[in-house]
Amino acid sequence: MRDKHAPAGHFRLLIVDDEESMRHMLGAMLRPHGYIIAEASDGAAALDAARRERFDFVLCDVRMPGMDGMDFLRVVMAEQPALTVLMMSAYAGLDQALEAMHLGAYDFITKPFKQDEVLFTLRKLEEREGLRRENSRLRSQLAARTGGEGEFAHIIFRSRSMEKLCTMAARIAAHDTTVLITGESGTGKELVARGVHAASGRAGRDMVSVNCGCIPEHLMESELFGHEKGAFTGAEAATPGLFVAADGSTLFLDEIGELPPQLQVKLLRVLQEREVRPLGSVRTRRVDVRVLAATSRDLHQAVAAGAFREDLFYRLNVIRLDIPPLRERREDIPPLAEHFLERFAASYQVDVRGIAPAAMSMLLAHAWPGNVRELENVVSRAVVLAEKKMILPENLPPELGGGGGERRLDDFFSGYSLKAAQKVLEQRFIARALEATGGNRTRAAELLELSYPSLLAKMREYGLDARSAGSP
Repeated sequence: MRDKHAPAGHFRLLIVDDEESMRHMLGAMLRPHGYIIAEASDGAAALDAARRERFDFVLCDVRMPGMDGMDFLRVVMAEQPALTVLMMSAYAGLDQALEAMHLGAYDFITKPFKQDEVLFTLRKLEEREGLRRENSRLRSQLAARTGGEGEFAHIIFRSRSMEKLCTMAARIAAHDTTVLITGESGTGKELVARGVHAASGRAGRDMVSVNCGCIPEHLMESELFGHEKGAFTGAEAATPGLFVAADGSTLFLDEIGELPPQLQVKLLRVLQEREVRPLGSVRTRRVDVRVLAATSRDLHQAVAAGAFREDLFYRLNVIRLDIPPLRERREDIPPLAEHFLERFAASYQVDVRGIAPAAMSMLLAHAWPGNVRELENVVSRAVVLAEKKMILPENLPPELGGGGGERRLDDFFSGYSLKAAQKVLEQRFIARALEATGGNRTRAAELLELSYPSLLAKMREYGLDARSAGSP
């Protein structure tokens, strides 16, 4: 039954339960909070509704006549793996909760539940879905502005600074001007260069790339401009060079600030005359090459110090794209981390599905001197080390605070009572597990190696709820 009076643009929720009173109670509880509610009385009706309409979340009971909740979950996850499903039951133990998680459920809620428990879980889902929608919106806007299909879609961002940079890059892509891309090491300069090339009229041919800091100085001239047979010892055959290889396309000169002074003169001439002369040759060859250059050095300082030619700097600096370091755009860390998690989990064939809020807080607090490349390596390491389905703080390297330091027993309690000590440690371990899983009690029970009902009983005993994580 469709709720036609809910405000437009809010999250759409399908409630699946064979008890009409439960559907009515949940609907009455959630509508005032802006949810657009639809209802289904069994798994088959829910599956039909999910095929006809788009839902953000599904709240589904386990025990129902006909197609039960687990069968519905199994089918709907196969058809719509991105759909977020919350299972609920008055009878479930840890084994059934874990089976539901394995099938793709986000969490398991035990009946009877308090209103705050359901709302808290849904609010966490809203945050995750909001992040996904924001990323999608930014990419759609960028594609609309460029009139293309999102040549910069491979660049993951949420920040306004990166949105502006990609919009600018897309705007200048169609013009054959030289572009200088600046930014610290690991910020993604080559990704931006590839986006510019892909959005240009030269996209039909592959971009040619070279790192000017990785080739020995005595070989760099031959690498860039080519050589004739016999031009130097070991030159047993003629080589055209990278400018000729990029004829009709784009040449990306990474770390241009490392180019030796004598080659800066020759590069300047190629940019001005649009022709190259291979080593050992008396003839020149015309080339049609667009040059994109990148550097992590301050070329203004290099010019002032006499290490970089001023005329070459101005020839390269026709259009400049400055990529901000990751520490100045921390809102990009969660989507980047989630992107790397998905990529490495698939690559390593491991079932790691998320990043615990406590671990994400550590990622957000780090300074990231190595920028996006460092974040990529940290997530890769964490996916390998994760023993559960989430990346936890202990999976992060020591420089991020992973593992933490040992604390003395006296820091936790005084006296000699083993019973009192057990209660304090239990309380703190449960609070820690809830914090690490963002209040997800099913995952917390798995971490603690407790049955699901036992965890709920201990939470009641110690006055803990999902939001009191870390507050014993």
